[in-house]
Amino acid sequence: MVSGDLRAGWPQCEYRWRIAGSVPTRVLPAPVWRGDAPLEGKTILLHAEQGLGDTLQFLRYVPLVAARGAEICLEVQPSLLPLLAGYPGTASVLARGETLPPVDFHCPLLSLPLAFSTGLDSIPAPVPYLHAPGDRVARWRELTGPARGPRVGLVWAGNPGHANDRNRSIPFTLFRPICAPLAGVQFFNLKIEASQADAVALAGTPGIVDHSAMVRDFADTAALVAQMDLVISVDTSVAHLAGALGKPVWLLLPFSPDWRWLLDRDDSPWYPSMRLIRQTRIGEWNAVLNRVRRELEGRYGPRAFR
Repeated sequence: MVSGDLRAGWPQCEYRWRIAGSVPTRVLPAPVWRGDAPLEGKTILLHAEQGLGDTLQFLRYVPLVAARGAEICLEVQPSLLPLLAGYPGTASVLARGETLPPVDFHCPLLSLPLAFSTGLDSIPAPVPYLHAPGDRVARWRELTGPARGPRVGLVWAGNPGHANDRNRSIPFTLFRPICAPLAGVQFFNLKIEASQADAVALAGTPGIVDHSAMVRDFADTAALVAQMDLVISVDTSVAHLAGALGKPVWLLLPFSPDWRWLLDRDDSPWYPSMRLIRQTRIGEWNAVLNRVRRELEGRYGPRAFR
């Protein structure tokens, strides 16, 4: 998959159901839809199965399923429900754990690329395919106040429970040089739950606006991201969120990236507004962060504030 041969990789991804502990097994009273059965007049359950970022990435397939004539029930993680309620093409959106309606078929979101035989040449990537709720955008516009210059949102770490978190996340003390004062630029913390060490380091770093205590769910996060001119993030759900919203994103990647980011390229076919900045040596973040800082200075120099 990481080599870019997606069509050969999707069938192999289905083996995740046979690996103990890989993906929680669900028993549903309807057959799995694999792309071949007609959906006209049928009801299908599309359901999240893994991380929040996966759900946000593969939502793009919902309109394709709807175009087959299906009535769609979308089941997502509870923290995503306020953001995805009423998602276009769905008849209903439920939080995982709620009672499901009767359906004719079901399909995990991560199996939809297989159902549609997706290759690099056919990734559905129109952006934005996600929008923050209007009332939340208004609330966060008021909370953040008038922009005094470019706004840059920062995410230096993901869920510490992630299997590869030690490679993808960056301690804030190491990440701090990115946030050094830059005339006219406002830096915003988009990391909602920080470790104790990171929280102490963040509190001791001047110039970063931190509204994380007022973020209630992903609808709030999306509305806050909507106020940004640029998001700089490690490989975590906020990067997917920003990409789905169509915001410019600089994604900081470890030397051995997740399959979806491919190899030897600085763009992503999944998110046209995303730029990939990769480690060139295992564990070496300093070079990446120094490069990001230089490019921030070049992007937001004095001319940006005239």
